[in-house]
Amino acid sequence: MTFQKLVIGASMAIGVSAIATVPAQAGTITGVTIGGTAASDYYVYDSDATNTFKVENTSENVKKALSGNAASPTGNVELRASSELQGFDFTKNTSLTGTIGGKTLTLSSLTSDDWFGVGKTTTSYGASNLANTWFNDVVNTYSSLFPTSTLGKKVVFDNFLTAHGFERFSDPNISYVNQDDTSGLISIGLAGHFNAATLLGLSSSLNVQASEIVKYTYDGKTDYLYSFKATNSGLLEKSDGISHSGNYEVTIKGVPPAAVPEPSVMLGLLGVAGVFATQRKLKKASI
Repeated sequence: MTFQKLVIGASMAIGVSAIATVPAQAGTITGVTIGGTAASDYYVYDSDATNTFKVENTSENVKKALSGNAASPTGNVELRASSELQGFDFTKNTSLTGTIGGKTLTLSSLTSDDWFGVGKTTTSYGASNLANTWFNDVVNTYSSLFPTSTLGKKVVFDNFLTAHGFERFSDPNISYVNQDDTSGLISIGLAGHFNAATLLGLSSSLNVQASEIVKYTYDGKTDYLYSFKATNSGLLEKSDGISHSGNYEVTIKGVPPAAVPEPSVMLGLLGVAGVFATQRKLKKASI
């Protein structure tokens, strides 16, 4: 009986330990919906081994487009796809919302309010806003390619503004949204140009990398993400032969998903419970 109790105790300890250490399988974002004040302004791109190409805006196509990862990006969902067209309304946005690790995550395109401040009419260089923060990050990252004087930077900023550069960087192409089961880290792929020099008004002979900007809301926090480092996606957009060639990965410190027991652990605990139940019956019968 003493040996039996030791075995049962050890089994229970192992079972409880397993429950405490087995993480939930959070995986990728699920239940994705498209919304925002310009909810219909998005494109869905599928892919093969060589190209990305536009497909119908269906929930199944959206799900497939977001199924990749950093090692193998697939298609993508472009939010606020009309940002480069004449007469673009910079006050509206398109968003992508889903659940990951049991929490809601919303990814969105940017508006003029995001860049320059809510209700602000000034768009000047030197103002305290996202436009200047991002622009200074670009200049600091590629300092040898930009003027060093304040006046020179202002000229570049004004030219970029006039050329609708901020609109051009406001329509992120979301290629995947995944979460690490242990750390909770959420990884978001942004499909863009592997060489974005011309998008910044620089010579195409230069190797300059810059992603589009994505706005996110997660676990009560709203912020902006962008990157100046791309990996080669191995893909090219079929119609222009250049888009989606780079994969820029940005991250959010997500909340680790709650631990759940594996089926084998549950079966083991059920077996232990069965032993105790049988033991109680035997004791009762012997009385």
